[in-house]
Amino acid sequence: MTRTFDLVVIGAGPAGMAAAVEARALGLGVAVIDEQPRAGGQIYRQPGEPAPRALAALGEDYGAGRALIDRFRSSGVEHMPGTAVWNVGREGETCLREADLASADEAPFAKTGTASLRRRQVGVVRDGVAALVRARELIVAAGARERPVPVPGWTLPGVMTAGAAQVLLKGSGLVPRRPAVLAGSGPLLYLVAWQHLNAGAPPRALLETVPLRNYVSALPHLPRALGAVGELVKGLGWMRALRRAGVRLVRGVTALAIEGEAHCRAVSFSAKGRRQRIETDLVLLHEGVIPNVEITQALGCEHVWDEAQLAWRPRLGPWRETSVHAVAVAGDCGGIEGAAAAVLTGRLAALGALFRLGALSAEERDRRAPSVRLALGRVLRTRALLDRLYRPDTWVRVPADDGVIVCRCEEVTAGELRRVARLGALGLSQAKAYSRSGMGPCQGRMCGPTAGALIAAVRGVSEAEVEPYRSRPPLKPVTVGALARLSGP
Repeated sequence: MTRTFDLVVIGAGPAGMAAAVEARALGLGVAVIDEQPRAGGQIYRQPGEPAPRALAALGEDYGAGRALIDRFRSSGVEHMPGTAVWNVGREGETCLREADLASADEAPFAKTGTASLRRRQVGVVRDGVAALVRARELIVAAGARERPVPVPGWTLPGVMTAGAAQVLLKGSGLVPRRPAVLAGSGPLLYLVAWQHLNAGAPPRALLETVPLRNYVSALPHLPRALGAVGELVKGLGWMRALRRAGVRLVRGVTALAIEGEAHCRAVSFSAKGRRQRIETDLVLLHEGVIPNVEITQALGCEHVWDEAQLAWRPRLGPWRETSVHAVAVAGDCGGIEGAAAAVLTGRLAALGALFRLGALSAEERDRRAPSVRLALGRVLRTRALLDRLYRPDTWVRVPADDGVIVCRCEEVTAGELRRVARLGALGLSQAKAYSRSGMGPCQGRMCGPTAGALIAAVRGVSEAEVEPYRSRPPLKPVTVGALARLSGP
């Protein structure tokens, strides 16, 4: 079955919901596709049966998201929950990349402000049933994913990301039965520790991997960040609460390693000039988040290397438009900016799409935009400070131990990737051919950032010069039977 809409939004997080509400307010047919069973995305993930204690532990920011969710639910938007995207392209395409089929007559689309005659086509699957959704405009609001932390032992049972632990708390009210050790850097690490403390499960320790030089290099960005002093005070409040609760905080951590054979038994690290060890059966790792660019890569959108955030992101115009016609991006998949900024970039992407669809004149679009851009500038005051302060150290991103597994799906080690780089692999596609890295179910989502950093280090070049993996359909698993029924009567 194929359904057609004026606008399709991929992702029901803050950016996707805001874009959909903005477009639906003008009476357009809008659909929002999302893998989660309920709207909210990762940041405002909603539990099926809310546990009062867990909800209270999450803090005021989490509760603020409910107002946006309520507006989304009452807007009349067609919400498609529990639905995965396995293909993206243009009407009539079958499992091919946009870049392979781009035609010269459609290339100037983004500059003309006129609607495309050839609609976007999204292949989706829900409960094993595949379908096609078509739209005149597409907004990708796929959010972010956690940066991999490939330290020795990171694949052991009992090691997970801080974000995954937060998902369990938000979605099911689950907290660790025994005190966990959190290791890494970034605001989410401290937030998860504080939330676990509020939920009655204080961590055993928090191991901070922020290098001392980051504090020095972040100082020039402090004056601008003070314009959003409330956000800074909030973060300091999390740390103060953890210290009052007796949570051990170790700064300047390096050479992190997880010990154990069949299961995590301890975490060891270097700090203050000596090797230290903490026994634990649960370690939560986190080194920030990076844009989720799988869909925009599959569409053939031009991407650029963001040196400040050490990640690839799509190149965007003033209305969040990409280099591919009828495709815009909102939220963290266009660059990490946070939940408040995601709402605003969702609105900007919607205004651009509404103009291209003919639902808004250029004058009306430009009249609505300044207040949104002003608010966006305010919420981004701390961005440069956070990017500089929590910039992962080289040892975090490029494992020194050749035995560390980088590609978990195919069990390809750091040593193997160094070997193929020395053999002449210039980018991740060549490394895939040499070593099978990135050929597993995750299609390089977990190993791509580390593999790129490793190859760049061996070649002695910037990561901007290392071609990333090319996302190709199916982006998510779909059976041959589902595809056969899709094309059948």
